[in-house]
Amino acid sequence: MFFFTRLYKINDIPPSVYWDEASIGYNAYSIAQTGKDEWGDFLPIHFRAFGEFKLPVYIYSVVPFIQLFGLNEFSVRIPAVLFSLGSLILTFSLAKRLSGNENVGLFGAFLLSISPWFFIFSRIGFEVTAGLMFYLLGIVLFLKAENKGKFTLFSIISFILSAYSYNSFRIISPLTILVLIIFEYGNLKEVLRKQKVYFLTSIILLFLAAIPILRLYVLDAGIARFQTVGEMSTLTNVNNYLSHFDPNFLFFHGDNNLRHQQAGFGQLYFPELALIIMGLVYIFRSKLKYRWMPLLIILISPIPAAITKESPHALRSLSMVPFIHIISAMGVFYLTQFFRQKILISLTLVFVFLIFFVNYYINFITIYPKESAGWWQFNYKKIFTDSKLQSENENKIYVSERQGQPYIFALFYLKYNPEKFREEVQRNSVDMWGFSTVKNFSRFEFGDYD
Repeated sequence: MFFFTRLYKINDIPPSVYWDEASIGYNAYSIAQTGKDEWGDFLPIHFRAFGEFKLPVYIYSVVPFIQLFGLNEFSVRIPAVLFSLGSLILTFSLAKRLSGNENVGLFGAFLLSISPWFFIFSRIGFEVTAGLMFYLLGIVLFLKAENKGKFTLFSIISFILSAYSYNSFRIISPLTILVLIIFEYGNLKEVLRKQKVYFLTSIILLFLAAIPILRLYVLDAGIARFQTVGEMSTLTNVNNYLSHFDPNFLFFHGDNNLRHQQAGFGQLYFPELALIIMGLVYIFRSKLKYRWMPLLIILISPIPAAITKESPHALRSLSMVPFIHIISAMGVFYLTQFFRQKILISLTLVFVFLIFFVNYYINFITIYPKESAGWWQFNYKKIFTDSKLQSENENKIYVSERQGQPYIFALFYLKYNPEKFREEVQRNSVDMWGFSTVKNFSRFEFGDYD
């Protein structure tokens, strides 16, 4: 079911790549062709795009698929499917570990696989999918580190990869490591005493990984991204944070951005509210060592979104989703304790949630493509896949920038030679935020045209 629902019409739904997907795809294409990004930087750690900086993990993961299948929607989106599958497997492992019960792991993974919060991201070229998988892997490996220092090292490497996948994890991962240290403090002391080399190596890697990040935000123009999307009012930050727990966002209307959610759907199915409540009761009554961990990580997760202007923000707070479903799965386990027919109750719940998912999926296939076309900048796809552009006509083509960054769609859909582009491109001057746009290349002129 997972692969079918993610791969069916993956090239056509959503109807176009949006500008970030186009940028990811074209820079991966440029790396595959020349070893350089669109700006001519050789194998960069941070990719300049529209004057901001994209992180490397997802872009480099796209490169082999472009080499195999060419530059297209499938090559850009298939890594997200695979990273999301990894997140499902890790959610199962983590839920089983936290609860001590395999059935909780199975139900947690099932709920995540059909989650309306998770679904769209799991079939589109969002960098967050790589960040989430490595983040969950870091937690799983850390919890395996009892008397095995190498797992601590591998865990830190995973957290570093998450921080180099998506910006939110540059805040969430360090906070999560602190939470894990609190829970595993006794075991870590023993590992530190016996296997110091792993801890020293982990600290050195963290230090080395922090250098490019500090350089980006302190010395380079990377701070422009935060200045553009950031929100500095404390009261607003608090309201933004709390908005992620608003029932209207969670269960009724969801994220207003149609790239993040379908209109008319909450981030979670309404029946899950009952399971979450039962899961919280189970946590309060349980004596399990890790019972508070899912709740603590959920409370950490909205922080990156809270300090930005757009809230609630389903994309930037995605790390809370697996843990919401783990708590729901604990609620299922708690509920079944009151019935003799435990399997029947579980199967009934599976059936109910599948009905909700089928409705969601049918809407996604039939209504969402037309409803969301503008959000996916579909007009640029129509322009740059027009057969007339393949002619030898030398007339200038003027393209409006009204929907944002049309040049990257031209590069993506025309599979434009990266070296030729770098020779021809003329850019507009950098604005006050450090952002720049392409003025022209070849016969294309971009500007504020009506």
